[in-house]
Amino acid sequence: MQRTIGMIGAMDTKGTEFAFLKREIERNGLGVRVYDTGVMGEPMLRPDVSREAIAEAGGAALAELVAQADRGKAMAAMAEGAAKLVRESVLRGDIHGLIGMGGTAGTAVASSAMRALPVGFPKLIVSTVAAGDTRGYVGIKDIVMMPAVVDVAGINRISRQIFTRAAGAICGMASADIEPAEDRKLIAASMFGNTTSCVERARERLEREDTEVLVFHCTGVGGRTMESLIDGGYIGAVLDITTTEWADEIAGGVFAAGPDRGDAAARRGIPQVIVPGCVDMVNFHARDTVPGRYAGRNLYEWNPNITLMRTTAEENARIGAILAEKANASAGPVAFVLPLGGVSQLDSPGRPFWDPEADRACFDAIRQHVRSGIPVHEMACNINDPEFADRVAQLLLDMMSGQQR
Repeated sequence: MQRTIGMIGAMDTKGTEFAFLKREIERNGLGVRVYDTGVMGEPMLRPDVSREAIAEAGGAALAELVAQADRGKAMAAMAEGAAKLVRESVLRGDIHGLIGMGGTAGTAVASSAMRALPVGFPKLIVSTVAAGDTRGYVGIKDIVMMPAVVDVAGINRISRQIFTRAAGAICGMASADIEPAEDRKLIAASMFGNTTSCVERARERLEREDTEVLVFHCTGVGGRTMESLIDGGYIGAVLDITTTEWADEIAGGVFAAGPDRGDAAARRGIPQVIVPGCVDMVNFHARDTVPGRYAGRNLYEWNPNITLMRTTAEENARIGAILAEKANASAGPVAFVLPLGGVSQLDSPGRPFWDPEADRACFDAIRQHVRSGIPVHEMACNINDPEFADRVAQLLLDMMSGQQR
């Protein structure tokens, strides 16, 4: 079966460039399905999915968008419509990869469609903004952004090389056959540098029981990605050892994952073990980026680019209440495990963030706010001690087998 690449972009202003890209994809032996997101001029390249259809899917009539001449409104409608129609194409099996090209507008529309697609589906954008801050385009999806080097404007000695390599890349991605994996239940685990020992030992224990553990680094994006995969039905259980992103959320740190962190597992009703891991720290970049209002706080330079700030008892109490609230909404089995000997590597006797009073504020808030029926286990050890990792892993296995204890 011949595989087909979806090609998305403005076939009026970028028609020449897309025609070149189309020929290169076909030269690699794959088919092309063209999605035209242009608005103003006539398409230079005949589309398979017209701009009229895309605008309609985005809740607008193309004629009205043209008459209004509002670029922002037009791009929003085309982005929404493209996301809908491309996703439908993928679900039908019409395309096996998606490639786009453009500047800020073309990248915004193409990436909107790509963010609507499953993880693992090939996605590539040749973009003039690929070397900058791409978070708004990539989000939490596996979108490959290839710098255009020169503007996407004509075929020249530079763009010819870039477009040809981009065609080869998307064709290679779409042609690669993924070997089937063993059908093991997936577990999501949250980790940070300060909980690595715990998570690694727990992962080894869990994977001895015919499970596969996906570890997410809690840098904001990591937490959001984990939530997305849980919501998508990929994950069967959650070992949420590292809930540090809540410290950044309430104190303005750089690794916040947003107010929905923890909702997906509760909503889907899958087993979860929750630990207030690394809630002793808020993350900032280099020391001179720490807000002035925190100048007198306990700061620790983890590395030249990351400065950690010790949370207070008041902040920890807020975090504990939030964790309990999230757990209370769960439709499935859930339990807390509290490491009374410290919630991180730095939070242990003699280390910079050792503060039993602040930790106790978090623990007390969890006990106070958690609903009846959710067990709260206590262990007189640090979160990174082997016995703690063994206990949380076994507890999750018991939940998964219906033998919670």
